[in-house]
Amino acid sequence: MGKWFQNVFGAVYTVAHGMFVTLRYWWITYRPQRKTFTQQFEYPELPVPVASRYRGFHRYDLTTCISCDQCAKACPVDCIYIGKERVQNGKGFKITGFTIDYTKCMFCALCVEPCPVDCIFMGATHDLSCYSRDGCIVDFSRLPLDIAWGRATLNPTAVADSKVITEPVHGGPNQ
Repeated sequence: MGKWFQNVFGAVYTVAHGMFVTLRYWWITYRPQRKTFTQQFEYPELPVPVASRYRGFHRYDLTTCISCDQCAKACPVDCIYIGKERVQNGKGFKITGFTIDYTKCMFCALCVEPCPVDCIFMGATHDLSCYSRDGCIVDFSRLPLDIAWGRATLNPTAVADSKVITEPVHGGPNQ
């Protein structure tokens, strides 16, 4: 009978201790001097600080890509699609499309390591908000040059504008 009372006391004590921890964090969360996320980081205007090893949305340098398909082969979820065509009067390929489907991407960075010319790498952008799934499919060859060449970060406005462009951007090493 004494063991039963010990078990009941232990159960009541652990539940009460857990509720105390929950109540303490609830009280910290709702203190008046605590700022909201947008007040603390000024989110839409200034980027949120991220860690140096953060794996955000990809950055892609269109000028150095040699269309080797190593990144697409290394991707475990097959979210990278590379369009290429053979260069006339020369050797190599010309990029006609480099698309990443971010509805599938799990940001594992396995596509970065096998690239022999380091043209794809993980960026620090953490937000690519859109209202449809079509906005999550990014064709880097149709983006403006500063974004397609890895000089600027990926943003939802540029992705939406790239869906309107009829001719893809060219300017790789084999042109």
